[in-house]
Amino acid sequence: MSNPASAQTANGEAPKLVKGLEGVLALETELSFIDGQEGVLLYRGYEISDLAKNASFEEVAYLLWNGEMPKQSQLDELNRQFREERPVHPDIIDHLRHHTPNDAVPMSALRTVISMLGLYDEEAEDDSPEANMRKSIRLTAKLPTLVAAFDRVRKGLQPVAPKQEGSIAFDFLYMLNGEEPGPAAEEIMDAALVLHAEHGLNASTFTARVIGSTLSDIYSSVTGAMGALKGPLHGGANIKVMEMLLELDASGEDASAYIERKLAAGERIMGMGHRVYKTIDPRATILHGMLEGLSDEKGERKWLEMSDTIANAVTEAKGLNANVDFFSASVYYLLGIERDLYTPIFAVSRMTGWTAHLLEQWEENRLIRPRAGYIGPRDKTVKPIGER
Repeated sequence: MSNPASAQTANGEAPKLVKGLEGVLALETELSFIDGQEGVLLYRGYEISDLAKNASFEEVAYLLWNGEMPKQSQLDELNRQFREERPVHPDIIDHLRHHTPNDAVPMSALRTVISMLGLYDEEAEDDSPEANMRKSIRLTAKLPTLVAAFDRVRKGLQPVAPKQEGSIAFDFLYMLNGEEPGPAAEEIMDAALVLHAEHGLNASTFTARVIGSTLSDIYSSVTGAMGALKGPLHGGANIKVMEMLLELDASGEDASAYIERKLAAGERIMGMGHRVYKTIDPRATILHGMLEGLSDEKGERKWLEMSDTIANAVTEAKGLNANVDFFSASVYYLLGIERDLYTPIFAVSRMTGWTAHLLEQWEENRLIRPRAGYIGPRDKTVKPIGER
């Protein structure tokens, strides 16, 4: 096989092939910092544990977009804009009701309606920084409405219009369930949104920035990000985690024996291990605490106990630690959220990170255009069609 590096760098050396671009530094960002060895995650310099405990999701959105925590007047104005932008055009709700199969995969349905939002936005093709900021707010406000409407329509229920009051977490749970959430549920959902808001140059964020670097519009960029997040190796892992827990619970098998059998068969345990973190994901630590408190509140500790047993067994056997998906699965399950909505909820949160990266990309845009090393043949010639 020929050398995969078919081109040379400026100094005449063959470029190094890095599969999956692992560890490759593609750009600089001020949005988040990850130390995989120490298990550190910062948003704009703030520890994730500090933000999850002491800041709302709306404050984190402001932080990501503007580089600093908001003053009260700035937060009030952002909340006003969020509440004003939560309703979506009736045509999009009609599309969900009449043109989306009830058995559609949620991320596929939402990928479509996110793209449709651009058709109803008069500023869709306005690429000014001010318009892109307004569209970032719009997208973050409307996605929870779309997720809730999709879930209710497929169940034969009437979509619940947003109250246009309270936090994003509050209104989302209200639209999803048709009743106002209690303070504990709102607080947990808000913290979960904070934890998923931003995480460096992950697959979906990289996808958004690649599309954005062509100077395509923000709706095209986040639609591509939705497609990347849909994959089970990215945003879909917590669904697989909950499926595993439910399978284990139904079987009655001992959790340690279950994991030993799965590992012996060479099966991957979803929610364990991370491309970046070599220790426990700091978000997983926070979610574990949330799961513990929620389990006690609900009087149902089996999901926590099974999760702890599985995590300890995999860590001992494979040296892999829990990531953000592992404990978020049980948290969402105890909140009564359908399993296939876990990834859409991830998108509700990560919309802030995607749009923040796009705003940053467009400040000093450069087309993202890596090379591919050619390893195919070079000496073929075209024969007449009758001789092939």
